[in-house]
Amino acid sequence: MRRSCFFRIVLGIAAAAFFLCGAALADPPSRPFASSHVPFPRGTLRPTQSTDQLDQAVAAFYDSWKENYVIPGCGAGQLRIRADAAEGKAVTVSEGQGYGMVIVALMAGHDPEAQPVFDQLLHYVRRHPSSYNKWLMAWAQSETCQDIMGRDSATDGDLDIAYALLLADVQWGSRGAVDYRAEAERTLEAIVKHTVDPATHLTLLGDWVAPDGDYAKATRSSDWMVDHFRAFATVNPDDWLPTIDAHLDLATHMQVTYAPLTGLLPDFITGTTDAPEPAPPKFLEAPTDGDYAWNACRTPWRLGVDALVSGDRRSIDAVRRMTAWIRKATGDDPTAIAESYKLDGTVIDPSFSQAFMAPFAVAAMSVPAEVPGAQEWVDALWARMVATPPEGYYPDSIKLQVMLAMAGHWWSPVR
Repeated sequence: MRRSCFFRIVLGIAAAAFFLCGAALADPPSRPFASSHVPFPRGTLRPTQSTDQLDQAVAAFYDSWKENYVIPGCGAGQLRIRADAAEGKAVTVSEGQGYGMVIVALMAGHDPEAQPVFDQLLHYVRRHPSSYNKWLMAWAQSETCQDIMGRDSATDGDLDIAYALLLADVQWGSRGAVDYRAEAERTLEAIVKHTVDPATHLTLLGDWVAPDGDYAKATRSSDWMVDHFRAFATVNPDDWLPTIDAHLDLATHMQVTYAPLTGLLPDFITGTTDAPEPAPPKFLEAPTDGDYAWNACRTPWRLGVDALVSGDRRSIDAVRRMTAWIRKATGDDPTAIAESYKLDGTVIDPSFSQAFMAPFAVAAMSVPAEVPGAQEWVDALWARMVATPPEGYYPDSIKLQVMLAMAGHWWSPVR
């Protein structure tokens, strides 16, 4: 049931600048959800359901996701993504704002409020700048929207925010209230200046990394958003074309050298300037920093969408390695995918989460149809995603973006 105009206004979800009693003052999207399907590369597998069935599943889950996680910010015309309501933890993180902006831009047409919601998510981002550069976002805020845990950036959030702004430029144009293109360009300039190593062209962990510090030779595999980099290269090829090659070459190196049987990537990689290797335990976040854990679980999705968008052989080979191993390890049972692994495939935590299962579904789409069971594996993963109820902000946000990709809505924001 649609919320009333009064309810939306009370919550701040519809600011007066954008709504007039339920009527959105928004530009019509150029890529509306119902007609935004992109052709997959020849030979790509997809779930064996009709386009309408896939779209209905995506739309239904989006409606649930929006209801659960899009919440008011702490000022007029601001929205934020609720990441964690646990006491003492961040309620909003830049990663979530990036996810939200990408998702909402892709759902325009289904969601008549998409552009105003997008603009209010952006407004929140700009009200929480990093202390290093105002075009990057401070990575964490409290329940009362106070910046916490340092006013610095996390690279993945800013990469998604910049990508979402390019989506918005294509979707709604940049001649209205917000110049999305200019916002994207300024964000990309800041990303290159503060969070990309000029020597290796690899992403750094954030703008807080000192050039001569302990983390200067490290990168996070889940930040390797190569499809994003391809879009960024249309804005500035000199900065981003070398970045594409650097990340795909490192992905291949890490798989062949440290995970030849599984293709799994570690959460963090150190020694990037000379001898890349999995990070030691507790390098930055957890004892599993050198394992396939809560960061790296996104890599089959991130490399998988690049395989779909670009057809780059390196991305295709990377996700095929992962797919061959996970099918064998689970006996083609999606519910047997564990929550974390050693790079050799040893299970660390046998629990189940969509954060780990869903990304393998995008990876599976690039496997040749003639491989026995390949189509059935894609179908099983899709069916399990659709059947699984909401789990929480992180797994649900990953799952929704995976579903968008599998249903053919992961279009590239290239003019």
